[in-house]
Amino acid sequence: MLQTFAGLFRNKEIRKKIFFTLAMLFIYRLGSGIPVPGVDAAALTAGIADNSILGMMNLLGGGALQRLSVFALGVTPYITASIIIQLMSMDVIPALTEMAKSGQQGRMKLDKITRYMGVVLAFIQAFTMVYAFDVSYGVLTNGGSVSTYLYVATVLTAGTMFLLWIGDQISSKGIGNGISIIIFAGIVANIPFQFFQVFNTLVDTTNNTAMFSGLLTFFLYVLIYLLIIVLVIFMQLAVRKIPVQYTSSGMKRGRNDMTYLPLKINSASVIPVIFASAIMTAPLTVMSFFEANSFTTALSNILSLQRPLGLVIYAVLIVLFTFFYTNLQVDPEKIAENLGKSGTYIPGIRPGTETKEYLSKVLNRITVLGAIFLTFIALLPYVLPMVTDLPASTALGGTGIIIVVGVAMETMSQLKGQLTQKSYRGFIQK
Repeated sequence: MLQTFAGLFRNKEIRKKIFFTLAMLFIYRLGSGIPVPGVDAAALTAGIADNSILGMMNLLGGGALQRLSVFALGVTPYITASIIIQLMSMDVIPALTEMAKSGQQGRMKLDKITRYMGVVLAFIQAFTMVYAFDVSYGVLTNGGSVSTYLYVATVLTAGTMFLLWIGDQISSKGIGNGISIIIFAGIVANIPFQFFQVFNTLVDTTNNTAMFSGLLTFFLYVLIYLLIIVLVIFMQLAVRKIPVQYTSSGMKRGRNDMTYLPLKINSASVIPVIFASAIMTAPLTVMSFFEANSFTTALSNILSLQRPLGLVIYAVLIVLFTFFYTNLQVDPEKIAENLGKSGTYIPGIRPGTETKEYLSKVLNRITVLGAIFLTFIALLPYVLPMVTDLPASTALGGTGIIIVVGVAMETMSQLKGQLTQKSYRGFIQK
């Protein structure tokens, strides 16, 4: 690992990409600390602490939402637009489906449509959010008016589009995965403060005995945190290998020469958790802006993620969305069709319908493991505060770790590939 890092910085071209990416991330973190003019950011702290969906948005934005900075929305509107367009291109809207199958040119058109939709969603989300914040918490220092709401919404929308530009620059001139790197940086920026908050909560420095016990508990917290990261890495890399054979190959292959079709255990990644969180917390967010009554109180008790019933509903939604999104990402019928076209078959399984049914059965079985893993990671931040003294904001687990680990592994893999490519090029030139 150390040799890999040293090799990355020894390579002039890769070193320039890394420093360029760091410069872009510095601009991002600098903008995250600049509040929108005329906004009282301190009034938002309590509201975000008590609202799960706002806490999720604040996490993905690296704490920019609680300061209502110019980057308060982050890249969330673009991600929402991407998910919508991706779902609509799954044989829902024929024009989008045709673009998705038209190669690079079609993907460029889809990306342009996604960005336009991202602008619209960002403005609507910003206007609604500022209006709701002002009504509930009084965040506008000069008083609320339509012109003020439009001004703040325009500034927040411009901040989101500027972040997309930064992501494009990182993708083209930096180390790649621009949008993912921005989300990664936002989450990682909050980790030191999280550990500092946990240390202050667990360690009592006024008493030596209590301080020693607190330090042991804190080290246990850090150890569990590292174990969860190892679990996430394991699940991200875990695949089910299905052996395949080429019809043109008359030779008998040994076990080491066998070709495999890999199916990821967690093909859905973190998307099911985001979907389930949105469905659970959106009604609560809407109700929080109205006067409480018996109906809103009952619904809040049912959907609250701080109660067992709410957690059960949340877990069921994650499992359902995991199966739904996995079947969108991995199409057994298309895989079976591609295997047939390439003259490849699974030993003991007839090509065509039987191959499709076999792949569907295997995919459903491994998705059970992926769903259990996602549910476990997603429930940890809510279960631990119920049984420990940790505040909800410092609990282990959640989508943050999955995102950070996934982006870090993918980025490192790309950098290794670039380094290997440079090594081969140098070898050939010699």
